[in-house]
Amino acid sequence: MILVDSSVWIDFFRDGRDAQSNTLAQCLGDSSMEVGMADLVLFEVMRGFREGKLMREAQTLMSALPQVEIGGTEHVLQAAERYRQLRKQGRTVRSPIDVLLASYCITHGHTLLHRDADFESLKTLGGLDTWPQ
Repeated sequence: MILVDSSVWIDFFRDGRDAQSNTLAQCLGDSSMEVGMADLVLFEVMRGFREGKLMREAQTLMSALPQVEIGGTEHVLQAAERYRQLRKQGRTVRSPIDVLLASYCITHGHTLLHRDADFESLKTLGGLDTWPQ
């Protein structure tokens, strides 16, 4: 499964002209690719819409994808430990949701499609498969 960070979804709905938005469009159009929707990413994307029509279209598209809950006590504790490891290395990830998303992908072996430099820090922990590599 491929999980998509809010950075890609937001660009996808704005104009969709960057490489990651094009990759997302290809994945959504390819029935052999499974794109999942993380609950907290859905929140990040939906909170930014100003126009109701586009928001409803986005909600329809994203709600049709397999839904993934990236929270929960066990997972939150794993993500907190990963964040602590990064801090020991002198690295800071700005978004706690990014840490939860990356940690979920590591734990479950999912690929993460993103355009956010914070995920490069998370890759140093090992096990995070990202697109782009």
